[in-house]
Amino acid sequence: MNVIAINGSPRPNKNTAQLLNKALEGAKQSGATTEFISLYPLQYRGCVSCFYCKRKDKEHGTCIVKDDLSPVIEKLKAADAIIWGSPVYFSNMSAAMLALFERFLFSNYIYSASNPSVLGKQIPSAFIYTMNMTEEQTHQFHFRDVVLPVETGVHRILGVEPEKLYAYNTVQFDDYSKFESSIFSESDKRAYKEAHFENDLNQAFQLGQNLVAKAQAIN
Repeated sequence: MNVIAINGSPRPNKNTAQLLNKALEGAKQSGATTEFISLYPLQYRGCVSCFYCKRKDKEHGTCIVKDDLSPVIEKLKAADAIIWGSPVYFSNMSAAMLALFERFLFSNYIYSASNPSVLGKQIPSAFIYTMNMTEEQTHQFHFRDVVLPVETGVHRILGVEPEKLYAYNTVQFDDYSKFESSIFSESDKRAYKEAHFENDLNQAFQLGQNLVAKAQAIN
């Protein structure tokens, strides 16, 4: 049982990474082997629209673009469960995460009326989102509408509706005095984190355990 966490944040040890690692702890406690992959150190690009993965005379499910993302895509195809983690930038996932989805999802999707997914298996997964916004602001800025198409694509290609975990109103800076951030109250931010982030971590731990249980039920 192999569970992979994808860190779509450029910050290797902050909010997104902490929640992903806690989810992997839950998966590991349930007997899974785990791997944590950070996207930002990798050199890669999104889909180049060559349509190699759709050709009738080629093997479906293969992205022909070769770069640092290529082995990651192969690992994802072999995984039993996947945890996607991303900070929210302008109500969307990070560019690194979106480029991954372009390559991973599109190469495992064909324009077939009968079965568009060529993955050949079901893979339960979950999204962990960390954001500076409050929950109220996510509705104001239509965050869930923006990310829905990718979540729907994951459901369609991986065959299992993904779970979601939202960490709101996160602390962005170790020292707010170094940055122009007058729209925020640092004390309010830290008070919110003190009151909520531990619960976010507990939810992430449970999320990891839930994914292993789902994967075991499928396999």
